[in-house]
Amino acid sequence: MIVGLDIGTANVRAVIGEEDDTGRFVVTGVGSSPSTGLRRGVVVNIEATLKAVSQAVEAAELMSGREVASCWVGIAGAHIEAINSRGVVAVTGRGKEITQDDVDRVIEAAKAVVIPMDREILHVIPQMYIVDDQKGIKNPLDMIGVRLESEVHIITGSVTCAQNLVNCVNRSGFKVDGLVLQSLAASRAVLTDDEKELGCLLVDLGAGTTDVFVFMGGSPYYANVIPAGGSQVTGDLSIMLALPADGAEKIKIESGCCFESLVEDDEEVIIPSVGGRSPRRLPRRELCRIMQPRMEEILTMAREKIEGMGYLSHLGGGLVLTGGCAQMPGIAELAYQVFRLPVRIGIPTGLGGLVEEFKSPEYATSVGLVLAGIEELQNQDPGPKQRKASSSNGKLTKFAQWIKREFF
Repeated sequence: MIVGLDIGTANVRAVIGEEDDTGRFVVTGVGSSPSTGLRRGVVVNIEATLKAVSQAVEAAELMSGREVASCWVGIAGAHIEAINSRGVVAVTGRGKEITQDDVDRVIEAAKAVVIPMDREILHVIPQMYIVDDQKGIKNPLDMIGVRLESEVHIITGSVTCAQNLVNCVNRSGFKVDGLVLQSLAASRAVLTDDEKELGCLLVDLGAGTTDVFVFMGGSPYYANVIPAGGSQVTGDLSIMLALPADGAEKIKIESGCCFESLVEDDEEVIIPSVGGRSPRRLPRRELCRIMQPRMEEILTMAREKIEGMGYLSHLGGGLVLTGGCAQMPGIAELAYQVFRLPVRIGIPTGLGGLVEEFKSPEYATSVGLVLAGIEELQNQDPGPKQRKASSSNGKLTKFAQWIKREFF
């Protein structure tokens, strides 16, 4: 059983994945709970956050009939930073054949970057390898060469923010299997291999933050977090319509639209009033005129970051929108107007199950976290017997290679 826990600014979502009789992982439990303990992706109230975590996991447990002990947790926030780095090593061994030891050493060399004491490395993702100036190599194992280089994407985050997140989950009674960047997890669930290869931009529209992630040549090249999201739209509605936040959120979800051309002139929305006053009618077009500028501003900020790095012209795979705000009517049309790229809404794939609730953009991160856990499970060390046999085979192989080098 693998559990993905997406601790967001507005909601905490949990997804339970289990292996069925055919060996395929399926979703058996889904849970969600309102979150009030985070601000722009960062924990500001531990007690409120652990309460939301407990409620979301309990709802998923109730649906699946299983008890959760540990989970994979998503991390986000404006403290996330990413850099591209390069490492170089000489290939060891008389045969000059690249081994796993050489690959591990070149990754370690690429990781040797100076980062502040208050930050930690969350992910080191290889982009490509270079063997004797031959570029574009995805797996250099068993190739012959003298010089091995690696280009990697390093994602770092604040130590204290990560510790606070882990502390919340631990105090809720669950162990943290690992922390995964939320946009990286979402990309596992919604992007195809072809999109990653052609060059693709993932925009995860959350309540407190908007995560931006760029893939080129099948590998990540850029990650950033914009400290703005759907909660800013809710705030605008609350101010302009003189509504409490929960009322503005309800209006946004039920009647909102962020592309004016999709709204008919005669459409109206009933706006509840406070203090016992009678509700009032408002043209839906007026509602759109409040929401569209804010969403356009957020998407424009994302475009400026990508354009500033020079990646915009390399996105042949287009733009994929995911996250809770990706369900907003008109968001795909607005994104096309801002980016001038093919746009689609990212729906989580890769997992089956009778529960249809998770097939929604808001569950992309949770499903991606389960997929990350599955990948880690498959990459784990073999059992003692297999490890012993593998070790014996490895020794015999090395002995045979030595005999071949020395005498043939």
